Amino acid sequence: TTTSRCPTSRDIKQPRWTAITSSSRNLLMASGPDRLAPDHISTVGAALPLLPIAATFGYYGLPDSFREQLLVQFAPQVLAYIALGLWATRTTQVTIQLGLEKEKIRRGLQWGVLTGLFLGSLNTFVILAIYPHLGYDITFLKQTPHSRLPVLLMMPWLICGIALFVEVNFRGFLLGRLAELESHWRGTDSRPRPALLALAVSSLTFACDPFLVNTFQHLHWIAVWDGLIWGTIWLRTRNLWITIVAHAIEVIILYSAVRATIG
Repeated sequence: TTTSRCPTSRDIKQPRWTAITSSSRNLLMASGPDRLAPDHISTVGAALPLLPIAATFGYYGLPDSFREQLLVQFAPQVLAYIALGLWATRTTQVTIQLGLEKEKIRRGLQWGVLTGLFLGSLNTFVILAIYPHLGYDITFLKQTPHSRLPVLLMMPWLICGIALFVEVNFRGFLLGRLAELESHWRGTDSRPRPALLALAVSSLTFACDPFLVNTFQHLHWIAVWDGLIWGTIWLRTRNLWITIVAHAIEVIILYSAVRATIG
């Protein structure tokens, strides 16, 4: 006589997508500064940043007549915010995933000010001392859109607004989703590692933004180490307030120093 038994959950092989989602949830709920925020559909929206990344680097393959058009230069950023909006409508706990919780504001102000003062001082020295010494022209900065705007409009209102939107886009959204993609690409059994590939790609995308390159010319490479530092801070702390404040403080210092030096 044979006895039959009901199959248990161990006997039933889970579909691959179910296994990925389950393991992803466990990874996102793990403790530690590098954890990702909990989200049961994080793998779905993680690929959205590939659209603005492709647009950013695809821009440099366009004919010169197209690359000179302002709308074309802004296209990657527009696509990035569209992708951000789509992701935000399909996910949960958006503020947690971006690192914008209210309880993180105080620490964000403290470390953001310190980081901004450091990077602002360093980059001011690089732009006003090192670049001219190497024979690079920086007088073109007087003709940038930022220099043409009234000082009281730029400081602090427009600078802080730009810092907010740029950090939400490049660090909170783009870097965060790339880090998710990298974790899934490595496999669910891999030990936790820093998202170095995501950090590098997001920093290069930030520095190679077409509008940034056309506005600041050879100075746009400074954005590479800015992106690496801000990205590292976000990956380690998951606190976007730090990078927003640091970005704003740094640009205020740079803007003030350049305007006082070359007009």
